[in-house]
Amino acid sequence: MTDITIPSSLNNPFAEAVPAIAKIAATEFQAFITKESKKWNYDFSIQKGKMFGVLVVQLEEGSHAYLGAVSGKLPADAECTNLIPSVFDVSTGDYFINKGMIGLGEILSEIKDSADPSKINLLKEKSKAHSMALQQRLFENYHFINLSGKKKNLIEIFEDSSHGKPPTAAGECAAPKLLQYAIAHQLKPIALAEFWWGKPMNKDKKHSTFYPACKDRCRPILEFMLEDRSLFQGRHAALRLL
Repeated sequence: MTDITIPSSLNNPFAEAVPAIAKIAATEFQAFITKESKKWNYDFSIQKGKMFGVLVVQLEEGSHAYLGAVSGKLPADAECTNLIPSVFDVSTGDYFINKGMIGLGEILSEIKDSADPSKINLLKEKSKAHSMALQQRLFENYHFINLSGKKKNLIEIFEDSSHGKPPTAAGECAAPKLLQYAIAHQLKPIALAEFWWGKPMNKDKKHSTFYPACKDRCRPILEFMLEDRSLFQGRHAALRLL
């Protein structure tokens, strides 16, 4: 570690360059994933891979550590307490998202069991309205915090951008999760990196290769969280010391 320069500010999440210290953290994190994934009953070499991310942070006393996260959810509902959790708490609103998904499933079952074309059309409209309302409420309950301590939900963040409405799965990428945790716990973000791990999803994703943060889902969120100014500058359970 003595030959590694510690960045004074966070790297641009949308740039191709990855800081050396983030690569070191990623290498250690990848070794952790390789070992830990054996408990998930999931073989990344033959099953669909996923995007993971690391964020090197500076602790209050000046030492450094890193946080690790997965984009979306772990395969087959596997659990790992060492990974940064979703920004959205599923218990919000008395588990409204779980109840809403159960309700949606019931409507879809009615559609499947019905032989009446008129009823099927009505049920499809009901399903669409239910899904849209549930998605809207979900986005309203994804609350992000920026460097100044200001909070906004996904609807508010995307309204202030040129993107308009948040796309599906917005807020579940690794970068927003990592930065949310760091800011909320007064940890200074130093270096961020995201990489694909496992079987390629397409020609654009290769195993263990670093990729910039996605622009469609992440740019409005990260611009809000970092207040733009960090985008263009070169002791918790989830922390793993470098």
